Amino acid sequence: MNIRSLTRGDGVVIGAAVLLFIASFLDYSGGLESFNAWDMLPVVMSIYLAGVIGAALIVLHRMTPQPRKIAGLELGQFGVAITIFAAWTAFWTIIGVGSAGPGIIIGFIAALILAGAAVASPLVPALQGQLITAPATTPSAYPTGANAAYGYPGAQQVPGQGYGYPGAQQQGGQPSYGGQPQPAQGGQPVQGGQAAQPQTADQQTAAPAEAFAPFWFAVPVARPLYGEDGSTAPIAELAPGTWYLAVEQRGQALIAQTQDGRRGVLQDTTGIQRG
Repeated sequence: MNIRSLTRGDGVVIGAAVLLFIASFLDYSGGLESFNAWDMLPVVMSIYLAGVIGAALIVLHRMTPQPRKIAGLELGQFGVAITIFAAWTAFWTIIGVGSAGPGIIIGFIAALILAGAAVASPLVPALQGQLITAPATTPSAYPTGANAAYGYPGAQQVPGQGYGYPGAQQQGGQPSYGGQPQPAQGGQPVQGGQAAQPQTADQQTAAPAEAFAPFWFAVPVARPLYGEDGSTAPIAELAPGTWYLAVEQRGQALIAQTQDGRRGVLQDTTGIQRG
C-alpha cells in the first residue's frame, strides 16, 4: 500500500467519514428522551456504518496497486455506491424524524459531503491533487540492487560502468549520460578520453537512427505500472520521490524497472522528471 497515492478528494472522504462516525454518538432525537444512533441498529448500519465502510473501501482501493473487485465492481466503485446509499437513507430519515437531534443532522451533512466527495474526486481537478506531497529533497536513489550498474543521482560513478546523472561526480574521464563531450587540446572534442574521429558524409547518412538510451526518472504523482504482456491489471505502482529506470520506449509509453527489478509499462509519462 502506498499512502502517497491518496488524493485531496480522498482526504475529504476520510474527514467526512470521521465526522459521520462521531455523529453516531450524538443525541439522535431532539425530544425529552436522549438516545443515539447505536440504540437503533437499522439506522446505525444503514447510515453511519455504511458511510464509514464505503469510505474505507474507497481509500483502500486508492492505496492498493492491484485492483480488487466485489460483485463485479472495483472496491472504489462499490464504496461510492455505499456512500450514496448512506446519504440517500439519511435524507429520508431526517425528513421522517419528528424532532431531529444533532446526531442525525450532523450525520446527514457528513453523509452528504462523503457521497459528494466520493463522486466528484475523479471528476474535479482540484480534488485530484496529491494529498501527501513528496519530500522537498531529491528522489531517493538506488544504492544497490538490480539497477546499480546504471549509477544513480549524486553518487560517484565507477569508471566504465553505468549511466551517470547531472551533478554526479564522474571518475576515469567517462562522460555522464546526457553530458557534453569535453574539448581536448587543439580544439578537438573528446568522448571518454578519446579524440573524436571525423565521419564522412556517407557514414553519417548510413548511420542508424539514434538508439534509445536508458535514463532515470521520477513521477509527479503515483502512477500504475502495467505488465509487458498487455494485461490491464497493474503489477506495481510508481510513487513520487523515487528514481525509476526507463529501459525502453514503446511509442509514448516507457518500459520502467522498479527497485526490485520488476519491469512494466508506464503508459502515462506526462510531467515526469528526468534525472
